[in-house]
This record gives sequence, structure tokens and C-alpha cells, in this order.
Amino acid sequence: MASPDARARSTTSTPSDGAGAEGFDPVTAEVIRGAMETVAYEMATHVSLTATTPILNQSNERNATILAADGRLAALSVGIPQFMLSSTLPVRFALEFFAEEGLNEGDVLVANDPYHGGGHLPDYNVFAPVVADGRVVLIASIQCHHADTGGGMPGGYNAEAIDIWAEGVRIPAVKVYDRGVPRRDVLYLLETNNRTPSFMGDLRAQIGAAQLGARRLGEIIESHGVPAVEAAVEHAIDHAARRFRDEVSAWPDGTYEADVYVDHDPIGNPDIHVHVAVTVAGDRLKVDFTGSDERQDLKAYSSFGNTRGYVVAQLATMMDPGIPKNEGFFDSIELVVPEGCCLNPHVGRTVAAGTHHPGVEVGEAIAKALAAVLPERSCPQIYKLGMPTVIYGTHPETGEVFFDHSVDCLAAYCNAVKGQDGWGSMPASFGNLIRATAEINESIFPVLHEGCDYHIDSGGAGRWRGCPGSRVVKRVLAPATVSTYMVGMKYPMSGVAGGHDGSPNRLTVRWNTPHAERVACMANAVPHEAGEAFEYLYGGGGGWGDPLEREPGKVLEDVLDELVSPESAERDYGVALTGSLEAGDLALDEAATRRLRAGRRGA
Repeated sequence: MASPDARARSTTSTPSDGAGAEGFDPVTAEVIRGAMETVAYEMATHVSLTATTPILNQSNERNATILAADGRLAALSVGIPQFMLSSTLPVRFALEFFAEEGLNEGDVLVANDPYHGGGHLPDYNVFAPVVADGRVVLIASIQCHHADTGGGMPGGYNAEAIDIWAEGVRIPAVKVYDRGVPRRDVLYLLETNNRTPSFMGDLRAQIGAAQLGARRLGEIIESHGVPAVEAAVEHAIDHAARRFRDEVSAWPDGTYEADVYVDHDPIGNPDIHVHVAVTVAGDRLKVDFTGSDERQDLKAYSSFGNTRGYVVAQLATMMDPGIPKNEGFFDSIELVVPEGCCLNPHVGRTVAAGTHHPGVEVGEAIAKALAAVLPERSCPQIYKLGMPTVIYGTHPETGEVFFDHSVDCLAAYCNAVKGQDGWGSMPASFGNLIRATAEINESIFPVLHEGCDYHIDSGGAGRWRGCPGSRVVKRVLAPATVSTYMVGMKYPMSGVAGGHDGSPNRLTVRWNTPHAERVACMANAVPHEAGEAFEYLYGGGGGWGDPLEREPGKVLEDVLDELVSPESAERDYGVALTGSLEAGDLALDEAATRRLRAGRRGA
């Protein structure tokens, strides 16, 4: 059987905007598109209301999409951008794999395999066909991140895995419902290969969401008819393609290149290199990652589907937000990712850690490459998180295992943009991800949040300042292990247009004990006794523009808010202050500031 065309270069179709369809009505087409987007939102909300694990029912780490019968993306919900962009290729594989017997009304399928179009194994894609007039018309898909995948390490992130099979159970595409009948054998197989007690509840929440989406889409088809729905899909896709090319045509022609790096992979291979060349030629856009790291002994690779997702997610933030995010947007990008490099590995390589890094560096590279021509839009939509800090243990009250992925409230990694300081909790690449409050997670897991505060001098200096990072102290109340992969220490968030980089990450396990240790690369199931804690300093965002051009009054406000120290005000911004915070008489010395800045500029 042929494998999916997951590695093929994207192509651009000729737009028709649906105008050639007999009796085509653009108003009705927009009504149908809006209805499909509402269905996608309803599917995503269904998971949040019915799933049983915090990473699904609290964090919104899910996304729903509506696809055409051939697997092209037609509509989506507000969710995690990476999910909406990596959910199409697994569906296309299933359409090819089941071509002989076809997909039928009542079918529900599950897929999670990175080498059949997915991102990494924890991301389960559940989808259901919508059948009318004896054929598939639409497909309802819901993708969610799960707490475990089996494999050699609890939590879905086996940073020392020798290959993809050690990371967990691969599911290219299986039917869990066949013509409306549950496949008990397949469902039980999935259940027995997952450690999480609530896994089946979460999976059934996804199944229910896919079935709900199929019913709702069936109602839209019944109301408007198959021809109108199919014409609406074509109209939306062609409209997005035309809008995309119109915007690109306004950019200066040329090839713009950038190089970015990841500190290391989980076992210490240093300086993972991502190179990009972005070529603008009229209304054509080519993104070429030739020259990226080709080492074959890494333990961090980004699958093609993951890389593709981050390309589109970054470009979407640099273009008119009104352009629909569908296949017309995606197929307008000529994407070149050489097979065998760190962004499109040979089958079998590990990708759990790589879905984060070098995955997100894809967006950083594009932002830096286009900073020369679109500086006001060049904000890397990335994070330097490494991977989630997974706390694994046995709950003393229930006797069941628990996985706390530390998806907690914090601030980090938000770059400034032209005209706006970095702000918020996390960058836009996380979409509508909700980070749980300390109170919620303390009621679920045996943990105690002792601190979560802005970390002073952590936001990159600039005319507009990067968002400060956070200092987080988290204590376990039962014996547990802590696992994570650390990056962003050597290569933190990049400043733009002369702005300074954000602060680096720093994690200390068994903090404030005789056995305290700063993590240099990876924490691999580090044991913590009840009462021990870790301290994580999450890095800040990069600044935008020359710090010497920041309004001195804003620097004073930052010092008063304890986001910037008086020392940094003078050192990084050339702002002279009198008095002190302690005495409450801190003030701006305007004359000294002018002299200080003039001297810096003349140096």
C-alpha cells in the first residue's frame, strides 16, 4: 500500500472562487462556512465539557476541523494552531488506506502516528465521515493531546527513546466504530496500551465530539443540499488562496534567509540547526529548509506534519487575520523540507521532544528571515519551553497514578512587537490554550504551588519591552518523579529590530535541599520525596527596537512595577534615576538620561 503524500511539496491551485458552479450564491456559501466553523467550535467545546483529564478538560489543548471529502481543510475552530494544521494529513492517509472498502456512515477513526501525517504520539486525531447521496461529503475531525501513549516513559515524552516505537503506540488509522458499531477489540487494545486511568474517558469524549460534528454537518447538508455545501467549500478555499497571493504580492521580491539553533537534543547533541530561505516572487511564496541539520543521531526531530503546521502558524500571524485558514492558505505556500533533515526525519526517528524543538524554531526562523522586510509583523510565535515538566507518581488518596504536565499559569516567551510591549501568559502559537490555576491543579494532584511571579529583568530590553518571564516554585506532596527536556538556556527568545533577547530558562530540581541540581539538558524521572520542590525560571520574551529609543517614563514605570531593575534601566535603556524604591522617592533624571543616551549613541 502506498504511504501518504505527507512529504510532498505543496502546490497552488487556480482560484475559481466558486463562481462557476451552477446557481452559486456567495452569500449562502458564507452562511455555510460560518455554520461549519460553529460546528467545529461545538466539537471542541464538547471535549472540554466531557473529558476527564485536566490537560483536555481545562487547558483547551484540542482543536476541531472540518475537511472536504478529499481531506482538504475547509473550516476550523479557535484552538491550538499546531493541531489545526497537523490534522489533515492523517485523514488523507485514512482516505487512501480505506479506499477499497471506503469510509461509511457511522465510522469513527483514530490516528496518532507522526509518520502518517501527525505531529507526535500524544496527539490523537479522531474523525468521522459525513455521508450523503451515497458518498462522503465532509469529515469531522477533533485532535487532542493525551496524557500518555504507552512506551518506555510515563507521560508521553520518553526523551531517551531509541526510536519512535519506544515513545509509544503508533496508530496510523484504525476504525473504533464501524458503521455505527463500536469495535470493542480495538478500543480494548487502545485501553490496555495506555497508563492513564482516565484515557478511555478522554478518548470517548473525542469520539462523541466527532459523532456530534458528523450529525451537525449532516444537518447543514440536509438544509442546503450537497451541491451548495461542496460549492461553499470550494469558494472558501479559493477565496483564501486569492487573498493569500494578493498579500504576498505586496511584499518586496527577494530571498530572505535566517539561521536559528536549539541548545541541544535530550541527550546533549549540541546546536541543532534550522536554516530557512523564504523567497518572494510576485504573488508566490516559497519556504525552503534546505541546509537544516542532517545529523542522524539526534533525539529531537520534527515530523513533516509538525513542521508544516509551524510554517503556516507563523505566516498566519504575519498576514491579514481575515484570510480564512483553510487549504487555500496552506497550498499557496511552496514548502521544501528535505527528507532526512531534523524537520522531516526518516521513518522511525524519535519525535516526542522534537514536536517542540526544533519544531517551534521553524517559526522563529521564518520571523527572523522576514524581519528585514516585515519588521512590524516579525514576532516569533514560539516558546522555549523544551517540553512540559511532567510530574508522575501515585496519588496517596486514590492509589491511582497521576500525570501533572505542569500546564499551570505562568508568563513567558512573549516577544514585543512594534508598538506593543510583550504581554499575556504565553505566545499566540498556543492559540486559546488555557493554563490551569494553582487552585484547580492543587485540588486534583498532590502538589503545592508556592510561587508564580514575574521575574525581574527577564523581558528583553527594547523600544518595546518583551514580556517578563516567571519564577515558579512547585512542591510535591507525595513521592513523584520530574521529567523534562530543557532548552532556551543558550538560545533564548530572540529580540527583533535591535531589541535584546529575553532571559534564559533555568530549572533547579530538588530545589533548596542538599541534593539540589540545576538541569543542564534533561531531567529524566528525577525522584522527589514528599515535600521537595523544583524552581523554574521561565524565560522572558525578546524586545523590539533599540532600547535607547524607549520612552524614559515607561522605563521608570517598569522599575516602579519591579519588572525592570534600576541597574537595568541605566545599563540597558540609558535611563538615569534618582532616589530608590525602598524610600519611595524614585524619579527620572531627564538631563542625566539625555547625556547618558547621547554618550551611548556616540560610542
